[in-house]
Amino acid sequence: MSLRILLVLSLLLCGGMVAAQDRAAIERQFQSWLKTDVWPRARKVGVSRKTFHAAFEGVRLNWKLPDLVPPGSIPQVPRKQRQAEFGAPARYFSRGAIAGATSVGRQMAKRHKGVLDAVERQTGVPGHIILAIWGRESAYGRAAIPHDAFEVLGTKAFMSTRAKYFLQELIAALLVAEAGHVPARKMKSSWAGALGQPQFMPSNVLKHAADGDGDGKADIWGSEADTIASIGAYLQHHGWQTGRDWGFEVSVPPSVSCTLEGPDQGRSIADWAALGVGRVSGRPFPAHELSGQGSLMMPAGRLGPTFLVTPNFYVLKEYNMSDLYALFVGHVGDRIAFGVGDFKTGWADVDSMLRSDVAAMQRALEDQGHDVGGADGLVGFKTRRSIGRWQETQGSQATCFPDAGLRSALAR
Repeated sequence: MSLRILLVLSLLLCGGMVAAQDRAAIERQFQSWLKTDVWPRARKVGVSRKTFHAAFEGVRLNWKLPDLVPPGSIPQVPRKQRQAEFGAPARYFSRGAIAGATSVGRQMAKRHKGVLDAVERQTGVPGHIILAIWGRESAYGRAAIPHDAFEVLGTKAFMSTRAKYFLQELIAALLVAEAGHVPARKMKSSWAGALGQPQFMPSNVLKHAADGDGDGKADIWGSEADTIASIGAYLQHHGWQTGRDWGFEVSVPPSVSCTLEGPDQGRSIADWAALGVGRVSGRPFPAHELSGQGSLMMPAGRLGPTFLVTPNFYVLKEYNMSDLYALFVGHVGDRIAFGVGDFKTGWADVDSMLRSDVAAMQRALEDQGHDVGGADGLVGFKTRRSIGRWQETQGSQATCFPDAGLRSALAR
């Protein structure tokens, strides 16, 4: 595409709108890109022309997908929040979502006890953790997965903020189709390109899809046993430590700063206990856990429940990088297996904020030398503890969580 056309498109896209005729031009560029760039890459790794043509038959760009960067536009931090984990932490733990995942999970635990026990013996991953992931990802296979996988992956590989990553996943999806896992025209995905009941990205289908029912195939679309085995294989590959829990809800005394959060500040659970960190249940930490590493995890800073998590918590984050996702999985797993109730500490009301507001705070903290983990508008542990450190330098009680007052104070 010529420089002149790129400049014109840039002007047209400044308001976030692309005229129909310009979309048509970009669509033609997309179709050309499939032929001149994607096909040679696919052919080189063993994808047949038949599979390639079937995959992209009738496929067009999907302009409704998030995080798109059409040719000539400039990426921006989205002002609207598109996923629950980007907002107030409490919203992620709705009673309906937890109750549904727990009740169906208990049914599945009975139905698939043999497979779950076998997978736990093979991988070391507890069955209740596998069930909780399955429930969160696809409601145990009951959730509709509506998108055309090649439309999603093709669009994102062509024009998204992570185009290079999605191009790799697009090629992997073609290999999944080539291997006969599922016909290309029947391959459905999430809006991010995740496939099947465990919602694996295509590269993870190739790496971790497993045969749990002994029929010689790894079918994460139609086989519940294969889905269970595949989730177990994934977590094992990413370092699940057999015999250790994922974490414990704890109380943290005022003498222990919330700025100590994070896996890079971990210490033995015995050391945390010596500082006064204890389980909210009043029970002691299991003896076999005391010598193992634990890390503070405070998803709402001082404004919500606090956890002492093991390295297995961060294995759960390999499935989805959200702290809240990993916490949801661990908590629902505990409810399935042990019948635990709600968190003992409630979630405080927090100020409503857009990702752009949080990103502005992050940039202000970065300007003062804080490592917030990137000004992406997401409140991860590096952002939380940076907020707490800034609050402490101001002589304030650290909450380690953003609020409207902090936004104003940092802007001065």
